[in-house]
Amino acid sequence: MTSARTPAAPVAADRQAQAIRLGWRSVTALVLISLIGVAAFGWPLLAGSASGLAHSQDAPWLFAALLPLLLAVVMATIADTGLDAKAVAMLGVLAAAGAALRPLGAGTAGIEPMFFLMVLSGRVLGPGFGFVLGSLSMFASALLTGGVGPWMPFQMLAMGWVTMGAGLLPGPDRLRGRRELVMLAGYGAVASVAYGTVMNLQGWPYIGSLVSGVSFVPGDPLPENLSRFLAYCLATSLGWDLPRALVTVVASLTLGPTVLKALRRATRRAAFDAPATFKDA
Repeated sequence: MTSARTPAAPVAADRQAQAIRLGWRSVTALVLISLIGVAAFGWPLLAGSASGLAHSQDAPWLFAALLPLLLAVVMATIADTGLDAKAVAMLGVLAAAGAALRPLGAGTAGIEPMFFLMVLSGRVLGPGFGFVLGSLSMFASALLTGGVGPWMPFQMLAMGWVTMGAGLLPGPDRLRGRRELVMLAGYGAVASVAYGTVMNLQGWPYIGSLVSGVSFVPGDPLPENLSRFLAYCLATSLGWDLPRALVTVVASLTLGPTVLKALRRATRRAAFDAPATFKDA
C-alpha cells in the first residue's frame, strides 16, 4: 500500500489565489505596525508644541531603532500564519528581481523601475504577500547598493505599504484587461509620489541647516510646519517623484500585460489555495 500526494481541485480560472491568507493575528500585526509607522513618519507634524517629543533630538533615532524590530515581528507573524514553501520560493524570486531592478536607475532623476513590479506583484498575490515582498525587496536592494542606514527601515515600511495597497485594490477577479492596467498605472503614479513624500518626512527633521522657509522648527504649530514641509518637498524631491511616477506608469502600461500574465500563471501552477491531501494509491 502506497500513499500519493493528490492536490485538491484546481482554483477556478476566474478567481485569483493569494499566496498568503491573512488571519486575525496577521491583520492585527499589520494594523499595529502601520499605526506605529504613521507615528514614526509623522511625529514632527503630530507632536504637540508642549510635548517633550517635539523638542527631542532623539525621536528620529528612537523610531529608526524601533521599526526594524517591529517589522521583524510582523513578518514572523505573517510567516507563522500562512507562508508555505511555495510562497517562500516565489517571494525569494520576486524580492531578488525587485532588488536587481532598483540599481538600474541608480536613483537618477527618480528612475526606479522596481515600483511597477511591486505594484503588479501586490495586485496578483495579495496584500499580505505584498507587504512582505515590498519590505524584503527594499532590504535586499539596500544591501546590494550599500544603502544601509537609519532610513532603511522607513524605506522598508513605505514600500511594504505601496505593495500592500496594490493588493487591496478593488475587483481582482472581475477587472481585467485595459481597465485594470489603467487602474494599476494610476495607483502606481500616486504611490510613487506618496512614497517620496513620506520618505521626506523621515529625513526632514534631521536637516536643521536649511533656510527657515523649508526647515522643521520643533514645537511650531502644525500649519506652519506643514507649509514648510510642502515647500521642502517642492524644492527638493518633486523632481525625483514625478519621473518615478512617469516610469511606473509607462512600465505598467507597456510591460504590465506580460508581467501580470506570468504572475497569474505562476500563481495557478503553485496552487496556493489547493491543500495537499493524502490517499491510498
